[in-house]
Amino acid sequence: METVGVETEFAPAERASLELLGQQLADLGAHEFLYTILDAMPVAVMVLNSYRQILYANAPMLHIAGVENLQEILGARPGEVLYCIHAFERAGGCGTTRFCRQCGAVRAIQSSLLGNQAVEECSIARRRNDAIEALDLRVWSTPMTLNDEPLIIFAVMDIAHERRRQALERIFFHDVLNTVGAVQSAAELLLTDERHCTPDLLNLVYASAQQLVQEIRSQRDLLAAENGALEVSWQRVETLALSRQALELYQHHPAAQECLLRLAPEAESVEFISDPTLVGRVLGNMLKNALEASPPGEEVTLTCGGDADTVFFTVHNASFMPEAVQLQVFQRSFSTKGRGRGLGTYSMRLLSERYLNGEVTFESSPERGTTFTACYPRFPKGMEIPT
Repeated sequence: METVGVETEFAPAERASLELLGQQLADLGAHEFLYTILDAMPVAVMVLNSYRQILYANAPMLHIAGVENLQEILGARPGEVLYCIHAFERAGGCGTTRFCRQCGAVRAIQSSLLGNQAVEECSIARRRNDAIEALDLRVWSTPMTLNDEPLIIFAVMDIAHERRRQALERIFFHDVLNTVGAVQSAAELLLTDERHCTPDLLNLVYASAQQLVQEIRSQRDLLAAENGALEVSWQRVETLALSRQALELYQHHPAAQECLLRLAPEAESVEFISDPTLVGRVLGNMLKNALEASPPGEEVTLTCGGDADTVFFTVHNASFMPEAVQLQVFQRSFSTKGRGRGLGTYSMRLLSERYLNGEVTFESSPERGTTFTACYPRFPKGMEIPT
């Protein structure tokens, strides 16, 4: 047994010895009909040993892993060949971090090691070519025995298109419909009595229309960002001006009607080079998430500033995120608001890290509430400074 004594925060870290791994491979190889069956399957399939290590993977699985030869991944664990960002955080590898407690793949495998069939869904953030990618997977785990040795047939299906469809349906049948409903109600008031044509009502119509356009454009930009087709327009911008624009846009958001949305008095104006539209998307999602997480009467505060090298934006609310939520907060399809949501925090990190040379982090505790922070370089390296 290898990696004996290596600490874990969830599944066992131990791996099979090279001798045992070789014996398991030989035993499996003596049953060529199994390879024939697995290779005939259109979905990605692996055979795992009781240490969650790969003994075999069919062609679709090799394609997902980005390798041509089975030898390249023999003995590895699923999260390691999928480049999960958490698979290499600890010496024990895939399955041994606190984040793995929420991973459907690890849970399904653990269940099958107890003799159960299991079906789970999992979202994996993986880093390839210095870029974060999201995988949405459905996994099937089935126990089997070969020469008295417990093994697992582990199948993987990419359900990203299903998740994207659910998200778009949720956005257009709920969020967009709500905004259109507000515009319609205001228009009906204007039609029934011209005395209702007040500056406040006109501002509401305009703000609702802005929200509608913003929602549609943000989804367009997210799809382009995931496909690597998003163009960045570098400009001179100021932290305070962007913060005020974001606050003005979300002041009339439905979630802001019962909360106090304000700019912190210590907010500073610092000039930097970035894409104001994309930074605005990040700020908007930070504000929207904080508003939706806040009960009526709670305050949501935005502040900004910077130093010689970086600028920052922070959004704070008094609500606390439980650990299970914190461990999944940047996953593409995770949301506390139900299936088909969860794109906000994911897009914040995607836009910041892949396109704006920045990062988004958060802190959450019962005593201090939750604070999301977005940081960006003032003058990105290699960037021609616009005049």
